[in-house]
Amino acid sequence: MSHALPAPCPDEDVVWRLPETGSGHQVSLLVLPHAGGNAHAYASWRDALPSEVRMLIGQYPGRGARFAEPLPTTMADLAGPVVHALPQDIDNLVILGHSMGALVAFEVARALTAAGRPPRALVASACRAPFLPNPAKVHPERLTDDELVAAIKERGGTEDGVLDEPELREIVLPSLRADFALDDDYRHEGPVRSLSCPVTVIGGREDPIVPVSALGRWSGVTDGPCSTATLPGGHFYFQQQDERFFALLQEVLDRAATAPADRGALV
Repeated sequence: MSHALPAPCPDEDVVWRLPETGSGHQVSLLVLPHAGGNAHAYASWRDALPSEVRMLIGQYPGRGARFAEPLPTTMADLAGPVVHALPQDIDNLVILGHSMGALVAFEVARALTAAGRPPRALVASACRAPFLPNPAKVHPERLTDDELVAAIKERGGTEDGVLDEPELREIVLPSLRADFALDDDYRHEGPVRSLSCPVTVIGGREDPIVPVSALGRWSGVTDGPCSTATLPGGHFYFQQQDERFFALLQEVLDRAATAPADRGALV
């Protein structure tokens, strides 16, 4: 994946930079949304994070200010612009992705590592390892709009009000179809162990999409340590376990903020 692709629109539209509440950040957290998700869905996390954490959120094509852009067909369409749009002062960067976003996070981390600026940590939430086939394909190309909406509601994570309102549904369904088609087919090719940073994997114990037994396979992507943690709940477990989830995330952020610097030039 190239990390030198031109940004399709202004950087601030590709990577949201939420207002900072303190005098300066010690660590940056980049959050990459799930299939069909958008940056707005994670903006409330700002309130759960301490002031010394700068929060960044990726926004994918086909939504928000990027609504008019072509819909993604490859993981590079999601990850490449994010890498390009990141602030230059990204020492102490932690990358977190949920569900499909964890695969995007892996590709972003891989590009930064290849550029000599590895992240301090990667957090993969409720997702298979990138070298594994998708065990729970949606097959959006086979589904009517109503069937796709039903499948999305079963997974959770998308407000039913959006999917139940015909005009809103018409707006969001194209990006939903594109994301799930991409997620269905993505499987990393090439050297798997391409990261050097620690990896933390978190999942829901009752997740029907990604079973707990699959979480440990993420150890194959890094030369660094890999740890796993599970919380009660399904695919969007953190919606019911927010305090415990943010406690786990804070441990990762604290370690990243105090880790020895590994500086290089982002190219």
